[in-house]
Amino acid sequence: MDDKYSTRAGYVKPSETREILKVTERPEVISFAGGLPAPELFPVDAIRAAADTVLTEMGQASLQYSTTEGYTPLRSAICERMSAIGIQSKVEQVLVTSGSQQAIDLTGKLFINEGDTIICESPTYLAAINAFKVYDARFVEVAMDDDGMIMEELEKTLQAHPEAKFIYTIPDFQNPTGRTLKLDRRQRMVELANKYNVLIVEDNPYGAVRFAGESLPPVKHFDTEGRVIYLSTFSKIFAPGLRLGWVCASEEIIDKYVALKQSADLHTDSFAQMLTAKYMEQNDINAHVEKIKDVYKERCETMLSCIKEYFPASIKHSVPEGGLFIWVELPDTVDSSVLFVECLNNNVAFVPGAPFFPNGGVKNTLRLNYSNMPNERIVEGMKRIGEVLQRELNDVSVPN
Repeated sequence: MDDKYSTRAGYVKPSETREILKVTERPEVISFAGGLPAPELFPVDAIRAAADTVLTEMGQASLQYSTTEGYTPLRSAICERMSAIGIQSKVEQVLVTSGSQQAIDLTGKLFINEGDTIICESPTYLAAINAFKVYDARFVEVAMDDDGMIMEELEKTLQAHPEAKFIYTIPDFQNPTGRTLKLDRRQRMVELANKYNVLIVEDNPYGAVRFAGESLPPVKHFDTEGRVIYLSTFSKIFAPGLRLGWVCASEEIIDKYVALKQSADLHTDSFAQMLTAKYMEQNDINAHVEKIKDVYKERCETMLSCIKEYFPASIKHSVPEGGLFIWVELPDTVDSSVLFVECLNNNVAFVPGAPFFPNGGVKNTLRLNYSNMPNERIVEGMKRIGEVLQRELNDVSVPN
């Protein structure tokens, strides 16, 4: 049967993170692997009330086919949310997608031909790598520091690759590093995109979950030529199981996205869209987000304090101001995939960092998620990882 598959099918590999999550589903495993929101924060009662209202007032419509572009009241609410952070848009510039992952996939389908060059941060979001690889993209990685992608390196890359289709960036609390792109770099990225005639795909699933530092306008806020395509989602601030995301771009680009989405799934779940719009009508979603931020801040601080207490002093790590992740850099001689196996034997899990580098070659990193575990399990899990690291690095200076 192998000769029946398309060439494209050969580019598709199972997500390593998803495969890890299967292993970590055992209840005894303390998992820092998945980028999962805290389920206890889902507003179940308010969602139930919104669902009742939708079924009572719009029951038939909510269960019927609907337009590809999305439910207009939800798109209007999305425009209002974007306006609050500095993106001025019309409803016609917004397409509701089945999670932001579909938006990423449609982006690949819309722009990438076989062998096209995509510029991205090094490292970058694993599921975006996998989505773009389906279309046989070639990745050029740009180095980061604690303030995000380095603009001098980006310009060198653009000069060396004038054929590049777009820059893929996660400027806020980046996955996997948790880093945030500085304000002046955001402005500079748009200037460079204009200068070198390249698009920017700004992926912003985490921006609303800022619990420290100063809020920054999105890259799209500085867009002067319609070059920035903005992707976001309700998954990190509401309910990921509803699978609601969106694309914001020029009307010309959105029309292309709509045509591709029609061929993919006709439209995003009607009931989920109406439910979410009704929830925002009946509740203050910003107040709900504040609760999320308070919890994540506490959990992040707990994990950072555990790194200081239990991890060898030679290890480097990011200090996020929001989002869901901490990035850990180990000595060059350490392979985090080997550590993963040993940690899993001790019923604790993380994601090895290698899959986040699209061109490979980096094995001494790992990603930790703090949003999904309560503080007491964070402490116990981090202590277990620390014990493994101590053995690996032969460092006994950390207290028991």
